[in-house]
Amino acid sequence: MAFNPILAERLRKAFDGVDVVEKKMFGGLAIMYKDYMCCGILDDRLMLRVPKETHDRYLAMPFVEKMDFTGRPMKGFVYIIPEGITTNADLQGWVEMAIKTVESFPEKEK
Repeated sequence: MAFNPILAERLRKAFDGVDVVEKKMFGGLAIMYKDYMCCGILDDRLMLRVPKETHDRYLAMPFVEKMDFTGRPMKGFVYIIPEGITTNADLQGWVEMAIKTVESFPEKEK
C-alpha cells in the first residue's frame, strides 16, 4: 500500500474549503497548495512542509521524524508518525502549519 486511504480521507477533510490539488508522488499522495507541495501521505505517515530555517526545531518535536526516503534528509519536509495524528485536531494542527509555510512562499508564475 502506497498510502493509507483512511488517512487520505482525513487529510482531505482537513483541507475542506482550501483550494488544493491531489497528486500521486513519491509512491504516495501529495497535496499541492498554491502549486507547492504542502503535505502528503507515504504509507501511514504524514509528510509535512516546514520552513527550511526552522527545520531542526521541528525535528525536536514529539512525533516528528526526518524525511529521508531518498536516502538523505530533505530539509523543509518532515514526517509525522501515526501517533502524532491520532485525532482530527492533531491532523488539523499539522495541516495549518504546512499551509502557513506555503503561504510564506512567493507565488509561482504560471
